[in-house]
Amino acid sequence: MKPASPLIGLLGGIGAGKSAAAACFVRLGCGLIDADRLAHEILQKPEIIQAIVDRFGSGILSDSGLVDRKKLASVAFSSQTALDALTGIIHPPVLTRCEEMLEQFQRDPTLTGIVLDMPLLVEVGWDKRCDALVFIDCRRPLRSRRIGRQKQIDIEQQKKRENFQISLDKKKKMANFIIDNNSDESELAKQVRKVFSAIRGRR
Repeated sequence: MKPASPLIGLLGGIGAGKSAAAACFVRLGCGLIDADRLAHEILQKPEIIQAIVDRFGSGILSDSGLVDRKKLASVAFSSQTALDALTGIIHPPVLTRCEEMLEQFQRDPTLTGIVLDMPLLVEVGWDKRCDALVFIDCRRPLRSRRIGRQKQIDIEQQKKRENFQISLDKKKKMANFIIDNNSDESELAKQVRKVFSAIRGRR
């Protein structure tokens, strides 16, 4: 028997607005599993820092001795071998935390749903666990402008990262629902409400 709360996986390119869409689902009463936030927390653990330094060198550390995420990304996305090494360090503890949060949320009768915001959701096979996949569609120029405003990565880094992922066209075809996020936040929220209603109506 499936849990009462549907598990909703978010798909989309870097800068498409998955986090903004996730926030809209949360306002509708959903629990959120944010894999990026969990990875950020895990990157601060001493044993993880040491494992990353052992593999990539101390040059990826900041002056405070913590992992500099931009430096790490620059090295990790330089080759498939380097990326595989990083995911081998980061993914097991991140996925363990995701499992723990999922079990916790599934036991919470107050939640209307569970949203999974995981950049490599399809790549690690979690798409098969979702009751619905929602693709956040956004044109590349707008995604690049959003990334530029956030100052997290540059356009070249955006392209490099997406080259190591399953294509957006394929992910879009896999989705049960598509949300167009080429407008403003109110339009995004309206579409999320409509999609969420449809997801709950399928159960």
